[in-house]
Amino acid sequence: MRQQIILGSIMCCFALSAAAQQNKDKAAMITYLDQHTASYDTIAKKIWSYAEPGYLEQQSSALLQTTLQQQGFTVKAGIAGIPTAFEASYGSGEPVIAILAEYDALPGLSQEAVPEKHPVKDGGPGHGCGHNLFGTASVAAAVSVKNWLQSSGAKGTIRLYGCPAEEGGSGKVYMVREGLFKDVSAVLHWHPGNQNSAAIAPWLANKNAKFRFYGTAAHASGSPEKGRSALDGVEAMDYMVNMMREHVPSTTRIHYVITKGGDAPNVVPAFAEVYYYVRHPEMKVVKSVWERLVKAAEGAALGTGTRMDYEVIGGVYNMLPNITLSQIMDKNLHQVGGFSYTPEEKDFAKKIQATFVEKDNTPDPDTVTSRVSPFTMIKDAGGASSDVADVSWVAPTAGIVTATFVPGSSGHSWQNVAAAGSSIGVKGMMVAAKTMALTAYDLFKSPEALKVAKEELNKRQGAGFKYEAMLGDRKPALDYRK
Repeated sequence: MRQQIILGSIMCCFALSAAAQQNKDKAAMITYLDQHTASYDTIAKKIWSYAEPGYLEQQSSALLQTTLQQQGFTVKAGIAGIPTAFEASYGSGEPVIAILAEYDALPGLSQEAVPEKHPVKDGGPGHGCGHNLFGTASVAAAVSVKNWLQSSGAKGTIRLYGCPAEEGGSGKVYMVREGLFKDVSAVLHWHPGNQNSAAIAPWLANKNAKFRFYGTAAHASGSPEKGRSALDGVEAMDYMVNMMREHVPSTTRIHYVITKGGDAPNVVPAFAEVYYYVRHPEMKVVKSVWERLVKAAEGAALGTGTRMDYEVIGGVYNMLPNITLSQIMDKNLHQVGGFSYTPEEKDFAKKIQATFVEKDNTPDPDTVTSRVSPFTMIKDAGGASSDVADVSWVAPTAGIVTATFVPGSSGHSWQNVAAAGSSIGVKGMMVAAKTMALTAYDLFKSPEALKVAKEELNKRQGAGFKYEAMLGDRKPALDYRK
């Protein structure tokens, strides 16, 4: 009995010692991030000012690569046939904990960091999805984890994937297709948002392409009978697709823009182009609707005497959330907590909210950012799609959103660009960096959690699952934003 008491005391002391060490380690990671917030603020602001669209992020990618190299990471550039994609690693052996970083901007959203609409350059790109913050926070988290691995001598690898062209270019899909996540134990990511939350949402599968019509130019008034309008082909396709909306599952989303419609009204357009997206919570529905979309394009060409071809630009799976990892992230997000606005930030936020089209029930900004939302599993896929989803089908994956934007803001808006270039965005960015760093630490320390997360993924994949990219075997669409 005395020996059992002694053994129990030893075990208790060991557990207390381990817990004390964990608290010490995590405190050191948080301290590093607090002490270097100004440095990461500078990086985020530089990427915000570069505002480089998908596959054109040369400066943004180079800055993040240089930052990681200076911190002792081994960097491989130009992975998966993409010049601005990279992989940065530190450590050795298992587990391999990966963090995703994005840094592409959106076209047409140029905006200064002010609460009134004021473009830096008319028609220029801007970070309306906050990916300047995304990439920077992910790098900050990876460096914080690296510091702990280095000081502790712990076994394992922290890996950061530099992921270009999330906005419609499906950069991660090519990386998944190349097998770059095969040895990864868990993947962590985050996204700028209007609140602090680790809620699970399925997201939408998405396929998109540019449909190009070729006709015959002619004088539109002098000899119209000699022409065949490529624009007629585009408009005929659009008309048929718009009629098709009545006869697809109600949760389907179809949207398009005419990217080229001709050059002059008195010239029958010899070339026209329309850019289409199809989304749905299930991949199989996207594929089915897509086949009908292509038939509409073929019919439009036949009916207008034109020729049509199309180029698939991107295609992503629906998200496969991992509950095991998400609950660990939620615990750490609650530990990190939210943040409060300064009086100047409150004034900035109120002025942003005054520009909203719908001002009813606009939330108090400070109330939202200072708290963390309860963990939930959202059934509604909403309207978002992301190439993170493809990663989630091949490796256990979890993410969070943090309040980098003024609560109530619309996605992909000039208001978001303004916030992403402000101190509000940076505060939310550092909440994400801390949460990912602490979660990575827990996973390095929890082989059982990694095992359960992998078992959950295998079950959700279903028997006989084999990854096949929605965009087929095409090469990266490196010119889709040119």
